[in-house]
Amino acid sequence: MALAFAGKSRSVTAMAKGERAMESSTAGIFKNPDSLLSKVQHQVSPDQRLSVFSKLCFAIGGAPIQIAGSATGFFLQIYLLDVAQISPFQASVVLFVGKVWGAVSDPVIGFFISKSRWTKIGRLMPWMVASTPFVVISYFCLWYVPPFISGRVVWYLGFYCVYQTLITCFHVPYSALTMFLSTEQKERDSATAYRMTMEVLGTLLGAAIQGQIVANAHTLKHCRNQSLGATQLGNGTAAEQVTQIVRSLSPSLDILSYVQKELYMIAAGVIAALFLLCTVVMLLGVKEKEDPYALGTEKPIPFHKGFYLVMRHGPYLTLTGGFLFITVAIQLVQSNFILFCMYAADLRDHFQNIVLTILLSAAISIPFWQWFLQRFGKKTAAYCGISSIIPFIILLVLTPHLTVAYVVAVSSGLSVAASLLLPWSMLPDVVDDFRLMNPFSKGHEAIFYSFYVFFTKFAAGISLGVSTLCLEFAGYLPRVCQQHPLVAYTLKLLIGMAPVAFIIMGLVLLLLYPINEKVRLRNKFALAELRKQSLSSRIQTEDLNHLGSHHL
Repeated sequence: MALAFAGKSRSVTAMAKGERAMESSTAGIFKNPDSLLSKVQHQVSPDQRLSVFSKLCFAIGGAPIQIAGSATGFFLQIYLLDVAQISPFQASVVLFVGKVWGAVSDPVIGFFISKSRWTKIGRLMPWMVASTPFVVISYFCLWYVPPFISGRVVWYLGFYCVYQTLITCFHVPYSALTMFLSTEQKERDSATAYRMTMEVLGTLLGAAIQGQIVANAHTLKHCRNQSLGATQLGNGTAAEQVTQIVRSLSPSLDILSYVQKELYMIAAGVIAALFLLCTVVMLLGVKEKEDPYALGTEKPIPFHKGFYLVMRHGPYLTLTGGFLFITVAIQLVQSNFILFCMYAADLRDHFQNIVLTILLSAAISIPFWQWFLQRFGKKTAAYCGISSIIPFIILLVLTPHLTVAYVVAVSSGLSVAASLLLPWSMLPDVVDDFRLMNPFSKGHEAIFYSFYVFFTKFAAGISLGVSTLCLEFAGYLPRVCQQHPLVAYTLKLLIGMAPVAFIIMGLVLLLLYPINEKVRLRNKFALAELRKQSLSSRIQTEDLNHLGSHHL
């Protein structure tokens, strides 16, 4: 008994000494970061190296999120207006409330994930596997037109909120999974590049599937012979203009409506099947790992204290704020682009090919941006990649011709790729910086990722709701051959001036982002040093416990 008590006392003392040693080491690292940089070599531990197969399976797991997100991002607004035939105001309510609901779901799901226990397949993987079947069902119902008319807005609002909640149960753990693939920044960056490439391909695939299947539902052939000129619509009272537009409708619209509904259901079925397939591939090919040298304490920090620490971390707030504005800009362009092509640029018959050109350019340029950020740094890559879209957006609005549209599509793809890759490549660096500042606070990765998605979704929801309300005020009418000139002018503002203003605000915030390449490397090597000391302390504690039990 006495020997056992003495052994336990020695182990507790050793643990206390280990924690004090790591605390003093943390201070020493910050005092002499340059000496540490000169000592540590760029080596990857063999057990933390990821195979190409694992990276591919991890990347494939994120593809269905983008496939479904691309379909809803490009087509849900026009689907609600022209196929489901709810008013622009009702559509704005569905899009805004649904996005905000999804945003609120992110921190809630993040809280429950942070409380989850490790299982045989990990702590995050069970969330993704369990949510997948329900995501598929809710997504399919979102593209179904119910037989009743008066309550359709309730139907779409309900299923859009359910879908946003369920996709959050998949997206938040998948995003946080990056931190549990490897402790090496190089391997995580490589996995992120694989992920972003596959997600851009997923976005491309989603737009291709949805666009090519439902394109005939929106390239209305009757408009070629019965369209009204902009000058004709500009004369007369508002009531006379509406009468002219209504008379321009084809008598076969009922048949067209049936075809539209069927085409959207087919596209939803194909995307739902891909979602299931990609999740199975990820489950079979990815192994979730707990940081073997994670710094920690036996007393976990409560969620609200962890949230408080995260929200006080300056680099996280700067990064989130910057990309919040950039995400709003991209969302405005994405959600209004098809309407712009149809009613403001006379590109009705080409919109699906222009969208595919943008996404194909983005997919091809992901490896370039991965090389660029490694060569010149992530912050420089963000500035160069995202700012380059500004002149091309302005050019498309001022000169909406087909040739210009394709040139702009190729150039815009470069910026889209940068806006997709950079935040998810920079966020792990912020988490590492937080870990170094709070070495005994662990398990908060889900808070970082869930609240990042929360803020960006919330802002995107506001932008979607406001943009659709602008169309309501401008006098948008569903399924007409040509809209009032005020609608075309509004679409040009939503595609041009508004995104440019948001991008500039986001880039100004990123100027304040403090983690440059020198800081990032310092954090990497400092964390490696602390992990070694933590491992040494644990081994010493285990040896003392073993010695105590041996004497007993």
